[in-house]
Amino acid sequence: MNKVSPSAAAAVADIPEGASLAVGGFGLGGVPDTLINALHAQGTGGLRVVSNNCGTDGLGLGVLLADRRITRVTGSYVGENKEFARQYLAGELEVELVPQGTLAERLRAGGAGIPAFYTPAGVGTQVATGGLPRRYAADGSTALASPPKETRTFQGRGHVLEHAITTDFALVRAWRGDRHGNLVFRKASANFNPLAAMAGRITIAEVEELVEPGELLPDDIHLPGIFVQRLVRLTPAQAADKRIEKRTVRS
Repeated sequence: MNKVSPSAAAAVADIPEGASLAVGGFGLGGVPDTLINALHAQGTGGLRVVSNNCGTDGLGLGVLLADRRITRVTGSYVGENKEFARQYLAGELEVELVPQGTLAERLRAGGAGIPAFYTPAGVGTQVATGGLPRRYAADGSTALASPPKETRTFQGRGHVLEHAITTDFALVRAWRGDRHGNLVFRKASANFNPLAAMAGRITIAEVEELVEPGELLPDDIHLPGIFVQRLVRLTPAQAADKRIEKRTVRS
């Protein structure tokens, strides 16, 4: 039951070329930077990533993106990353844009064993009817478009069928965790991290503070250890390294 890995490098060592990854975080908050950097150092490429966003230039998943290690992104926000936009518009990157709440539920459904669900989000748009560019051609035309989705009416309101997401691996960051893999997330990092962790067949969590089993109160646990296979204990410097995407202060 001791799921602690000796290092971040050891924890990600078996992530193969072309693997699918669910990655936690929102903007730069709660991003598993140590695991991402270990994966970058390992040299793995051809990755298919599911994450709310793809980091910023040189930070978070942007580190992998800059070195062309990512071939496909499923996410809900693509701003703040000029290299992401350049690769997408140049036809170098496949992108599936998903409404943010839908993306969250697709990840949760994958972890809960629910294959698909209906949602009103996207009805009457190209999210439902298809035609959104997933990959551009070199001349700017659409090389690959999103397909139409099944729709149904419930209680007089249209809904679109969305499929659950599961991935080969998941990388997440938690505030506290015990050796059994039970995790507690703090503030903004509690958004996509638990959902990404549920969706991964093998979930690897970096934790700022590692405690012994029994030290976490059951009511305080956000994600039970059954969803987590490996843990990496961050150094004090790694735990303190928290980026802010847009810092706003009073004059």
